[in-house]
Amino acid sequence: MSAVQPGYAPPTRPDQVGSGRRRQRWLVVAAVVWAVLLAGLTWWSVRNDPPTVKEQRSLDQAGPVVDRAIGELSAAVGAAGVPALLPDRLERDCRVTPLERGTALERGIEVATAGGDARDVLRRVADRLPSEWRAGVSSFDGEPLLRADAGDFVAVEGRPGGPGRVLLTAATGCRPVGAGYRAPAADAAGESAALARALGRWGGATGAVQVLTAPCPGGGTARTARAEAAAPADQRLAAAFGAGAAPVVDSVDRYARPGDPAVLAERVDERVRVAVTTSCPS
Repeated sequence: MSAVQPGYAPPTRPDQVGSGRRRQRWLVVAAVVWAVLLAGLTWWSVRNDPPTVKEQRSLDQAGPVVDRAIGELSAAVGAAGVPALLPDRLERDCRVTPLERGTALERGIEVATAGGDARDVLRRVADRLPSEWRAGVSSFDGEPLLRADAGDFVAVEGRPGGPGRVLLTAATGCRPVGAGYRAPAADAAGESAALARALGRWGGATGAVQVLTAPCPGGGTARTARAEAAAPADQRLAAAFGAGAAPVVDSVDRYARPGDPAVLAERVDERVRVAVTTSCPS
């Protein structure tokens, strides 16, 4: 037996050198196989698994979900009031993560009611929404609040918007922009013509006509044409809209009449804002 000199490692035998090299090769092979397997699982998951957080869905993917939700809400309003689609709202430069900026989309419907209990209106809407949305009405800060889940992390809410008014919204929350949001387009010639006739009483629209649309659950589209005109305070709003169904609201400053199309008008200072709407079938 040979002695080992202190301070020196013992010599490596030839069989130990070969064993170490084989172990290193197997470790490299195992690492490569694991990387390939992980990449394959990631590829499959992206294409087949549902998103687990809203940050995995960009705005161009979530936007159509919001549009369909507005169509469902339009159909759910039914006879609960007189609806009109609202212009979409985009909040840019919100925070998706502390390091990533994004954009949030919100679309809505205003519903004119005859007054009374907004909670009852919200319950009637909630009862008509798809069952998978799990819609319900609770209380928040002493006021009724409708909440529902339209899928793909799109939140639906409804709340009082003032006397005789309920607001229904669908929102994405902050998302990566992706290709961005494109509002659905549709022909609203009938609604625009009815709007022009009404505003003609006050000299015509003072600005551009906004046309807003949303796809209906059973096909077709909900459509709203909106504009405003200068209107003296001593002229009643109802006179601009002729004969039709009995109005839900008929006051000096507000007028709402159901029908096909429905009419919603509101005076703000010396201007009147008018929305003419064809809703989704209920």
